[in-house]
Amino acid sequence: MSASALAEVATLINGIVHRGTKLDAGNLGKIAEAVGHVFSVHADEVAVLALTADEGFLRFRVPEQLQTVGQIPMTSNTALAVRTVRERRAEIINHFNIVRHASVFEGVRLNEQRHEPIQKIMSAPIVSGGKVLGVLQVSRKAKMARGAKDFSPHDLKQLVSISDLLAPALPLWQE
Repeated sequence: MSASALAEVATLINGIVHRGTKLDAGNLGKIAEAVGHVFSVHADEVAVLALTADEGFLRFRVPEQLQTVGQIPMTSNTALAVRTVRERRAEIINHFNIVRHASVFEGVRLNEQRHEPIQKIMSAPIVSGGKVLGVLQVSRKAKMARGAKDFSPHDLKQLVSISDLLAPALPLWQE
């Protein structure tokens, strides 16, 4: 992971926040690509989920294809994203393939060239003003777990830094 890739993410997000630009699908897609470069993953392995206004659900903002699939209820006992919101802490799971989780979103084909299950995942809360607004996740997909590199504690620190940068931009989302 390069410092220049992380600087690219910071520049992109800060530009959106300072201009007050709406955080639409196009800008979120650019952010996902930039975050993907930081962790050497594809843009479709980066997810941003936002808490709904009533705080009853998490809704995908990227990947864009998951926006219409459904929402994750905050009552879920198996969703990593929900746990991330509840516990307000970042987490790495380098054995996600054996962890019980709802796979409905994982089953959606995001890329025509490849369709593989998530093997490794990191999740960090997006917090602003002491309130959790959503979740930033980065995954590694592969046919088999040994085909995907583990995430490290350093990677998780980088993800938390990015989620901190993203927090002021998330309220700029336009449905």
